[in-house]
Amino acid sequence: MCEMLNRIWSRPRGEWTRVLRKELPAVAARLVEELLRSTPAFAEATERVGKDAARAAVEQALLLALGLPGRAAADRRPPRPPGPGALTGRGREAVVTPMPGGRARQALFAALAEDRCLPEEVLAQLAHRAGWPLPGRARAVVLAGTSSTEASHLALQLSDALGQGLLGTVDTDVCLLVPERGPGPESRSVLTAVLGGRAAAVGHAVPLADACSSLRWARRLLALNPAGADSGERLVFVDDHLSDLLLLQDETLARALAARWLGPLEGLTPRQSERLEVTLLAWLESGGAPEAARTLQVHPQTVRYRLRQIEKLFGPALREPRTRFELELALRSRRLLARSRRLRSRAQSRARVIGATVHPLGLARQARVNGL
Repeated sequence: MCEMLNRIWSRPRGEWTRVLRKELPAVAARLVEELLRSTPAFAEATERVGKDAARAAVEQALLLALGLPGRAAADRRPPRPPGPGALTGRGREAVVTPMPGGRARQALFAALAEDRCLPEEVLAQLAHRAGWPLPGRARAVVLAGTSSTEASHLALQLSDALGQGLLGTVDTDVCLLVPERGPGPESRSVLTAVLGGRAAAVGHAVPLADACSSLRWARRLLALNPAGADSGERLVFVDDHLSDLLLLQDETLARALAARWLGPLEGLTPRQSERLEVTLLAWLESGGAPEAARTLQVHPQTVRYRLRQIEKLFGPALREPRTRFELELALRSRRLLARSRRLRSRAQSRARVIGATVHPLGLARQARVNGL
């Protein structure tokens, strides 16, 4: 196998697929010989269908595992009378080597989640083996702190409500891809009914080919909002946080934006800076002092006094539309970054507390948790 890989990698990238197809028959033959020696069940099946058919089936399985279109096994071996256990269809023998359903579903989920850009016919074959009808559009659901058993139960509930869900894992996150039933609130209401009360993030609806995008942003939102901390929301939707996710898709750029525009506030005390920041943001978002005062629940004159301080710090540039736009982006970015740090700190503190209060079982087979 290593020799084959070296031969492939020594060729230009555009020739890899051709060289791989040329080398696979020899690899399949070696695998068959090894399986005949080490696996009695494989040897018994090979005796029934023939060595050529077994080698062709192994080669086809390797092609599918590598994401390449398989070749019909019947075209690569001479015809022979049907043997015991052979499957027949339309009057001729066919050796069928389907991928087991569970493995096929895992492979399909991985192909969609990792954006492998498989050809449509290969994806359709994989979906057929997985028993998962390919929807036109789908969205991802990422479940926090959910066991595989709970996730399977939720997948069944969602399948009854929306159509089949495709279950898989990305790193340690349990995830689902569910069909989108069409525009409107129907899918959202179903997801809320099934997932309500659970810590989860629901991605935006996308064409199936972009399922990895829905999955990526749902995981990102869940990381920014662990278990609904701060807001009390346990079920969150990417559709409700598009601008926040857009601002925080690169935290380095978000910090650079804040540093670029909020420099005039650096010379103030933390309390003064925070007060002027919230006032400026409220004014930019609402468009006037009275509206900002209602948002902040202070007197309009208080807002006007703070705005005069802000104008002294930022100067006449504050009157330019582009400056106001970028200031609003910078203020929102800083607020989101601070919230993200706070939530991460809380999650780490909870993990430390739980770890400190759980003790191993002693000789008397007793455990003390939180002092009980």
